[in-house]
Amino acid sequence: MPRCHAPAATPAGLIEGLGSGKMAIFSVYVVNKAGGLIYQLDNQNPRSETEKTFSYPLDLVLKVHDERVLVSFGQRDGIRVGHSVLSINGIDVNGRNTADGKEIVEFCGNPSNYPLSIRFGRPRLSSNEKLMLASMFHSLFAIGSQLSPEPGSSGIEMLETDTFKLHCFQTLTGIKFMVLSDPRQAGIDSLLRKIYELYSDYALKNPFYSLEMPIRCELFDQNLKSALEIAEKAGTFGPSS
Repeated sequence: MPRCHAPAATPAGLIEGLGSGKMAIFSVYVVNKAGGLIYQLDNQNPRSETEKTFSYPLDLVLKVHDERVLVSFGQRDGIRVGHSVLSINGIDVNGRNTADGKEIVEFCGNPSNYPLSIRFGRPRLSSNEKLMLASMFHSLFAIGSQLSPEPGSSGIEMLETDTFKLHCFQTLTGIKFMVLSDPRQAGIDSLLRKIYELYSDYALKNPFYSLEMPIRCELFDQNLKSALEIAEKAGTFGPSS
C-alpha cells in the first residue's frame, strides 16, 4: 500500500488553490481503467485572491501565457508574479478575454478605461489540464505498483503535502476514485468507498450509461455532494483515514 509524502510545495495542477483554515474536501476525480478522466467535481476551492482598483498606468506588467493573462512583473498587496487575471470590473475572464469579449492586455493598456477593478489569483485549471493531470496520476499509480518490492501492490493510495492529501481507491475493474482534501480531514478511506457505492447505484445501474464513458447523471451529482457535505461536517462514513 504505497503512500507518498511530498515536500511543502504543492504539485502544479490537481488543485486550484489551498489555504483554508478549516477541514474540507476540495475535489473528486474518477478515472477509468485506461487513464481517462470520466468525472470531476470541484467541491471547495479556497484561493488566495485579491481585488484592487487601479488608476492609469497599471503598475503591474501583464503577459499572455498558455491562454491566460498573468502578472509577469511587479508585486503588491498580495498580488504576485504568476497570478492570473480572474475578473475585470466584476466580469469574469475566459482565457485572454473577458466574458464580454474584451481583449485583456489591450483593454488594460487603454487610459480611457480607468479606473479598473481587477481581481487576481492563482490560475484556474482548464478542462484539458484536468484531463492531462488525471492521466498523469494514472501513470504514477501504475509505476508505484511496479516499483513495489512486494507482488500484488495496489499502487499509490495517498500523496501527502503540508497543505493537502490526495487519496486514491482503485476498484477490481480498474476504476480509480480520487479525493483531494485538507490534511486533517477524517474518514476519507470510507468516503471513497461511499463514492464507489454511489457510482454503482446511480451510474452503473443507469441503462443510458456506457462503461468507461464520462458520467453525466444528476442523481449521482446530488448524492455525491450530499456525501461530501456529511463527510466534511462529521466524517461519519468511518474512522479517520
